[in-house]
Order: sequence, then structure tokens, then C-alpha cells
Amino acid sequence: MTVRHLDALFQPRSVAVVGASSRAGSIGAMVWARVLDGAFDGPVWPVNPKYRELNGHVVVADVDRLPAPPSVAVICTPPATWAGIVRKLGELGTRVAVIVGEART
Repeated sequence: MTVRHLDALFQPRSVAVVGASSRAGSIGAMVWARVLDGAFDGPVWPVNPKYRELNGHVVVADVDRLPAPPSVAVICTPPATWAGIVRKLGELGTRVAVIVGEART
């Protein structure tokens, strides 16, 4: 295991929340709120095809449409989508992806 990308995790330049939501109690809503409350001063991008705007931020429908590769992406989507999202993020050049969710077997 390498630690070469830990700087991107602990000192990100930009953050995307994939699955950001306004649905009360959802993982996407909780993570999105924490990102906004965290006083991060870099670009933050919500990603979700169901919304156009969240908390004054334009929502991007898919990671393919992000304005730049985020240094950190927090994925809050169903387990079946994780591999495809991580692949797309890797192709974009995202250095860190964190999955927040529950894998069901």
C-alpha cells in the first residue's frame, strides 16, 4: 500500500459529493451538509442527476460533467454504482475516493 495520495485526502483542493441530496436522513444529505459546514474554502461540487441546485451550488448530473477533477470525491450512492463511479473518477484524475455507505451482501 502506498501513501502517496494522502496529501489529497488531508489537504484537498476541491471536493465532489457524489449522491449529494436534500432528502432528510439520507447519507448524501448528511455528507453534503458536513462538507458545507466544514469551512472548506475550495470548490465543492454536488453530483446528482435529480437536482439542479443544492444550497446555492449548481448540481452536476454526472462525474463526467465536473468542471475539473476533484482531488477528493465522497461517494454516497448505492453499492451497485460504486465501481463505475470510481472508474470514471480515476479516468478524470481524481486522487482520492471515499465511499460512505453500506455494502449489502
